[in-house]
Amino acid sequence: MKKQKTREPTHFELSVYKITSKIPKGKTMTYGEIAKKLKTSPRAVGQALKRNPFAPRVPCHRVIMSDGGLGGFSGNIKKNIEIKRRLLIKEGTIK
Repeated sequence: MKKQKTREPTHFELSVYKITSKIPKGKTMTYGEIAKKLKTSPRAVGQALKRNPFAPRVPCHRVIMSDGGLGGFSGNIKKNIEIKRRLLIKEGTIK
């Protein structure tokens, strides 16, 4: 597995992380809701969260799809999406 080069987050990524960090435990936001606040696309929000270097302080697991699906998590690997599901269950967000 290739190790990604670390880099400083972009201004856009930091703006996504700022919004995401304000999502309280037990609550979620959608990629679209964050995108609307930043006047961008849900996909761009997802790409920023994919690179989140501040987890768990920036709780990207609390960002879900508009249809209630979990979406991706940490590069969209199946086992990582299961981690997202377990975190949301633990927080009482989903059953």
